[in-house]
Amino acid sequence: MASILVADDDAHIVRVLAIWLQRNGHRVMTARNGREALELIETNDVDLVISDMNMPILDGAGLAEALRKGIGADMPILLLTARCDHAAMREKLAPLNVSIFPKPFLPSQLVAEVDRRLGSPIR
Repeated sequence: MASILVADDDAHIVRVLAIWLQRNGHRVMTARNGREALELIETNDVDLVISDMNMPILDGAGLAEALRKGIGADMPILLLTARCDHAAMREKLAPLNVSIFPKPFLPSQLVAEVDRRLGSPIR
């Protein structure tokens, strides 16, 4: 069972992701912004982070950058975004080694990507 942190300021997305991830055997922690996410990561074991790109206080890119410079250097990170310029985002974020996942998304596909990144068998 992996421990996954979901950071998003949209309560509906957090709720849907938590339900799907828990149904698939994962423990879920949630944060409303990147700063809260960093605080949780500093005090808990986290195996993977799913974060929205656009959040108040600290966005997904800022969270990923802080993790890569600190305790989450090798942690898998999935960034959710509704932006259309995925190619430009991938190029800009390439040094951070993150996966970009477009919104809207199918929860089942996101769970499959989580399992892939964690090396878990895909259900």
